Amino acid sequence: MTSYVENETAAVFEFDVKALLDLVAEAILEEEKCPYEAQVNLLLTDDEGIREFNRQYRNIDAPTDVLSFPMIGFEKEADFSVVEEDTGDYFDPDSGELILGDIIISTDKVKEQAMKYGHSLKREFAFLTAHSLLHLCGYDHMTEKERAIMEEKQEKILSRLGITREEG
Repeated sequence: MTSYVENETAAVFEFDVKALLDLVAEAILEEEKCPYEAQVNLLLTDDEGIREFNRQYRNIDAPTDVLSFPMIGFEKEADFSVVEEDTGDYFDPDSGELILGDIIISTDKVKEQAMKYGHSLKREFAFLTAHSLLHLCGYDHMTEKERAIMEEKQEKILSRLGITREEG
């Protein structure tokens, strides 16, 4: 697993952002039975930065907590066989790793939502990371059923990692 993190804000967390991203990503990919080594990119921005991405890519002129930009056009959630059809589009030619896609997280929203929900910044960051990684694996939450599946998967992974709401 390779991850790249860029922080375009002055935000500093009491946990290692890259290490937490890697921990959550590896757990998600193991749970989803990804047969490949993978890579993901994470951009940390503020509310104004994510608002601009949201406006540009989703035509929504408002900040959000996390955006996901999957590289893989899954036909079925976590069915990684789709990448075998055209490996040139999905794998890094240098490392041979599967390129999952990009994640953008608003550090402002991490702080705001941790406070709102009464849990730690680490928990909120891990939750948003897990949520986004599931999107990168082909999951969505357009219907109530899809939303429930994603929530269950997020909670399962975070609980397994010991990153619970009670953790702080």
